[in-house]
Amino acid sequence: MTFQRARTEEQRKIRRQAILDVASAMLDEMPVATVTLNELSRRVGLAKPNVLRYFESREAVLLELLDRFLQEWLAELAEELAALDHELSMPERAAAVAEVLSRSLSARMVLCELFGAQGSVLEHNVSVEVAARYKRASLNRLTTMTDLLRTYLPELGENATLFSLQTMVMAGALSAYSTPPPSLQAAYQAEPDLARFHLDLEDYLKQALTATLLGVLPRH
Repeated sequence: MTFQRARTEEQRKIRRQAILDVASAMLDEMPVATVTLNELSRRVGLAKPNVLRYFESREAVLLELLDRFLQEWLAELAEELAALDHELSMPERAAAVAEVLSRSLSARMVLCELFGAQGSVLEHNVSVEVAARYKRASLNRLTTMTDLLRTYLPELGENATLFSLQTMVMAGALSAYSTPPPSLQAAYQAEPDLARFHLDLEDYLKQALTATLLGVLPRH
């Protein structure tokens, strides 16, 4: 892809979108840790300093992608929760929510991996302005998720916000154990007993979310 210098705000917006699209495609091929600014620049067709005109760092690119993927997931989640039976008992609704969350998140491994890298990697090497802008967007997404969960499980009350945060944190943490590197995969094949550390994201996330919900929901 070849770019001419962007001279208008609309052109800059197009350039930024193209960079994000290329970075998204890279994440379909490789882990977050191996996405480099040099390779992104090469694939976009811009010199690295020119990419930095649109995003101040690799982490800034990935944070913006995380927000994009989170918005897409929340739109899907709204549809799935709306289709659930609201007449079920509270424990049955809790189980249904845990199943929907675990299934939809495990189908979005890149989102889960970005959740896992957020605090330790992505929120570093960014300016105060970028960090604040991302956190403001995150607060809006958290509010959206909280409202969705309260619609189907009003019993959560104020705990809906905490549970929403815990869901994203657990998805990020567990995803690291569900996609082991080649060396670990070989070790698991050589010694099957070690494979207990290789977690199925959907199954373990469902168990963790169910346990968390049962802990925060009121007991009757």
